[in-house]
Amino acid sequence: MAEITASMVKDLREKTGAGMMDAKKALIEVGGDMEAAVDWLRKKGLATAAKKSSRTAAEGLVAIAIAGNKAAVVEVNAETDFVARNDQFQSFVTKAAELALEAKSDIAALADTAYEAGKTVQEKLTNLIATIGENMSLRRTKVLEVKNGVVVGYVHNAINPGLGKIGVLVALESAGDKAKLEVLGKQIAMHVAAANPQFLASADVTPEAIEREKNVIRETAKASGKPADIIEKMLEGRMRKFYEEICLLDQVFVMDGETKISKVLENAAKDVGAPVALSAYTRFQLGEGIEKEVADFAAEVAAVVNG
Repeated sequence: MAEITASMVKDLREKTGAGMMDAKKALIEVGGDMEAAVDWLRKKGLATAAKKSSRTAAEGLVAIAIAGNKAAVVEVNAETDFVARNDQFQSFVTKAAELALEAKSDIAALADTAYEAGKTVQEKLTNLIATIGENMSLRRTKVLEVKNGVVVGYVHNAINPGLGKIGVLVALESAGDKAKLEVLGKQIAMHVAAANPQFLASADVTPEAIEREKNVIRETAKASGKPADIIEKMLEGRMRKFYEEICLLDQVFVMDGETKISKVLENAAKDVGAPVALSAYTRFQLGEGIEKEVADFAAEVAAVVNG
């Protein structure tokens, strides 16, 4: 059997990021062949990832990356908030956001993108799963781009530049002053982080959402004893309020508490020197929509005690 030296173990750890004992075991299993040991660890990483894949990953990080007139936001999940403070994990999420700039909002394309020599983004994440010991997943990504203007990013309560739990991108189309557009975009992005609009404009609200809200209004009014003709008259005013709550352009700007976002853009045209259009936005909040597991600690303790 080939002698497994400390330097061989060190080299393999540097190549793969695996733990010391795993690296040593891999070298022993393949008789000291370095490349075969890398493959052995990759296969082990895949096996480890498969075992952990049933565990809920609702923590992690959201990251943004901006390059010229394009920006990307990515959410990568893990099982615990502890992993979000891990340097390796933070480095991975940051680079994933940078690579997402060319993935065109396609999470599968991002997963298949080359991360480093010989490894895709997904393969790198699989190695992290084996190294850190938690289930992790590439959840979603979105890219915004403008022809003439700026895409501005904002991360609420960032733990490091571009990394946090709420990430927002705002796309402003304008031929006006770019520096002033950046300031405006940052303010609107902060508004989006706080107000959490569901749609850009009232025209974007889905028919299903409209009908659902109308049904709620009708049933609530009916329960209070209002006649049908009065209820139908109420609908217009109530739906206007509904749009003001969920549509970004109809929302009141949180910075002043009185001006609608659409009017903020209109007023900004004078300052930046050209009309300003808010063409798109996106907001990622870590773990939204993921049903988190609630641990039954009493049952866990009982299971341990009872063997």
